[in-house]
Amino acid sequence: MTALLLVFAACLLVAVLVSSLAGRTVLSTAVLFLVAGFVVGDGVTGLVPLDPDDEVVAGLAELALFSVLFTDGMRVGWRDLRSAWRLPGRALALGLPLTLAVTALLAHLLLGLGWVESLLLGAVLAPTDPVFAAALVGDEKVPPRLRHLLNVESGVNDGLALPFVVVFLAVASQSEDLHPGALAGEVALGILIGVVVPLVAIRLESSRFFASSAAYAPLNAVAIGLLVLALGMATHANLFLAAFAAGVTVATVGPAQREAFHPVGEVVTEVLKLAALLVFGALISPQFLGEVSGLGYLFAVLAIVVARPVAIALSFVGADLPWREQAAAAWFGPKGFASVVYGLLVLNSGIAEADQLFHLVAITVALSILAHSSTDVLVARSFTRWPQQAPVPEEGRTGP
Repeated sequence: MTALLLVFAACLLVAVLVSSLAGRTVLSTAVLFLVAGFVVGDGVTGLVPLDPDDEVVAGLAELALFSVLFTDGMRVGWRDLRSAWRLPGRALALGLPLTLAVTALLAHLLLGLGWVESLLLGAVLAPTDPVFAAALVGDEKVPPRLRHLLNVESGVNDGLALPFVVVFLAVASQSEDLHPGALAGEVALGILIGVVVPLVAIRLESSRFFASSAAYAPLNAVAIGLLVLALGMATHANLFLAAFAAGVTVATVGPAQREAFHPVGEVVTEVLKLAALLVFGALISPQFLGEVSGLGYLFAVLAIVVARPVAIALSFVGADLPWREQAAAAWFGPKGFASVVYGLLVLNSGIAEADQLFHLVAITVALSILAHSSTDVLVARSFTRWPQQAPVPEEGRTGP
C-alpha cells in the first residue's frame, strides 16, 4: 500500500505539471496513469503487485464510479433533464440496448461465446464514460446539446446497464438467488435513497434551526454523498443510480449547495478517477496482454469503432442533429469505470468464462481510454475551427 501511495503521488505531481500541455494537445493525463500503472504492476517492475480480486481494486473502482456519477448528476437539475430529454432519451432507450446487442453479436460471431455470455459481455461494455472525453464535454465551444447529450447519457446508462449485467450473470451461473423483483427493488431503493437524503439534508440546512458556515458549506454535499453511499451499501441498493439521483436532486433543490460543492467535488472525483486508473493499469501485465487472442483484440477494436457508431446511427434516424454532432456522439462512447466494476463482478462470479470475459473487458477499456482520451481535444477543437454554418437551438445546458 505504501508503494501504491508513493507511485500515485509521484504520478499526480507529474500530471499537474503537464496538465496545461495536455489540455492543448493529444497528451492525456488519463493515459499517463494507465501507462504508469502498467509499468509498476506485477508483470513489469513489480513495484505495485495487484490482483483483480484484491479488495483495493474493486473498492477503489466502485468508489470512483460513485463519485463520478454523483458529480455528473449535480451538473444537471431535473428541469434540465425534462427540457432536454429527447436526444439523451434516444441514446438511452435505443442506443444502449442496440450497443449491447451489436457487441454481443460481435462476441458470438468472432469469439464463439454462447449467447448468454455474449449478452453479458455486451451489457458490461454498453455504458459510456465522459471522463475520458473531458475536453469535449467541458468545452463551451462544443455545441451545448452535444455536451448535454453525452453528459446525461453517460450519467444514466451506468445504472441502467447494471440490471442487465446482474440478470445475464445470474443466468450464466444458473443462480436462483436473484429475481426480477429483487433487482427492481434494488433500483427503486437506490433512487429513493438518492432523492430522500438530499431533500432532508437541504431542508434541514434551510430551516431556521440550522445554518452552515462559509467554511463548512462545501461539506454539505460531501456529507450527502457519503450518507447516500453508506445507506446504499447497508441496504444493498443500486449505488450508481443512488449516486446520480442524489446529484440531480441536489442540483434541483439546492443550487447554493451545488455551487459550494462544485470545486471540491471536481477535485475529489478527479483524484479518485486517476487512482482507479493507476490500479487498473497495474492489472494489465504483458502476460495478461499475451493471454488475449488475436480475435480478442479484433473484438475489442470492433466493440469501440463499430458497436457504438452503429447503435447511435440507428438511434438518431430522423433526429434533428447535424452530422458532425452525431459523428462526435457516435465516437465518444468511451468505456470506463462502470465497465471495469462490472467486469470485476463477472470475474468474481465463478462462472466458467469469467477469466476470458474479464480479459476482453480489460483490453476493450484500455484501448478505449487510449483512443478517446487522446482524441477529445482534437474533436473539440474542430468545432472551433469549423463552426456550424447556422446555429441550432440549444436543447439544454450543461454546467452549474
